[in-house]
Amino acid sequence: MNLLSIQSHVAYGHVGNAAAAFPLQRLGAEVWLVHTVQFSNHTGYGAWRGKVFGADLVRDVVTGIEERGVLGSCDGVLSGYMGDAAIGEAILEAATKVRAANPRAQYCCDPVIGDVGRGIFVRPGIPEFMRERAVKAADVITPNQFELEYLSGAETRTLATALQAVEGVHRMGPKTILVTSLHVEDTPKDCIDLLASGSDGKYRLRTPLLDISVNGAGDAIAALFFFHLLKTGSSAQALSNAASSIFGLMKRTKEAGSREILLVAAQDEFVSPARKFNAEKIG
Repeated sequence: MNLLSIQSHVAYGHVGNAAAAFPLQRLGAEVWLVHTVQFSNHTGYGAWRGKVFGADLVRDVVTGIEERGVLGSCDGVLSGYMGDAAIGEAILEAATKVRAANPRAQYCCDPVIGDVGRGIFVRPGIPEFMRERAVKAADVITPNQFELEYLSGAETRTLATALQAVEGVHRMGPKTILVTSLHVEDTPKDCIDLLASGSDGKYRLRTPLLDISVNGAGDAIAALFFFHLLKTGSSAQALSNAASSIFGLMKRTKEAGSREILLVAAQDEFVSPARKFNAEKIG
C-alpha cells in the first residue's frame, strides 16, 4: 500500500506526519511524506523553532512525485492540521491528482478544528474551509465530537443525536466517518466511545478512559483507521483495529509518564494489540 501524507512535522516528539508515518510503516505501508511545517517540537510546549511551508512548496513537492510517474500506484491521500486555506487548497489539488491517476484511491481528511473544552483552536477561516471545501471533497473523515457538532450544526448529547449528526455529514460527501473521543449520555464516566459509519453500517466501540493528555493520538488513529479501511474495506474492522492499537499505545504512554506518545516503544501495538476491542453494530 502506498499513501501520500500531507501534514505538519516535528523533529522531536510525535504529531502530524511524525505521528502518522511510523505506525503506517510498521504495518507495511509505503508513506510518501509531504510536510506543511517543520518544527522542532509541537506547539503545546509553548516554545518551538522552525518554519511554516507555503502552499507553493507543497504543490512543488507533489508535482515532483507526479513526475516520477507513480501517482497511479498511490492508494490514498491523508491530511490533518492545515495551517491556512491556501495549504488546504494545495492538499485538495493533490488528492484530485491522485484520484485522476488512480480512480480507486481515497482521500482521508482529519478535519482539525477544535475540541470539547477548548473550542476552536485553528486560525480564522480554517473551520469554514474544512466544512465548505475539505470535508465535501473527502471520502473519509475522522472528526472528534466537537468537530462533528461543528460540521453538522447539531448537538450530540445522545447516541441517537450523534447518529443524526453523522448522517448529516454523510450528506456533505464523505462515505466513511470515524468519530473519536465521543461521550454521550449513556457513556460511562470512566469510558470513551468511538463511532464509525460506512457502507457496512454504523458501529460503536467503547474503551476505558485513560487519564492522560498528550498530543498526536488523533493523528495516529486517523492514519491507522484509514490504513485498515483501505486494507479490509470494512469500517467495523478498521474501527476495531485502530482503536485497539491506540488504546495500547496510550496505556503504555500513561504507564511511562511520558509527555510524548511512545510510538517506537509501543510499536507492537500496531501489529498485535495487547487488548482487542470489538465494534458493536448499532445501525
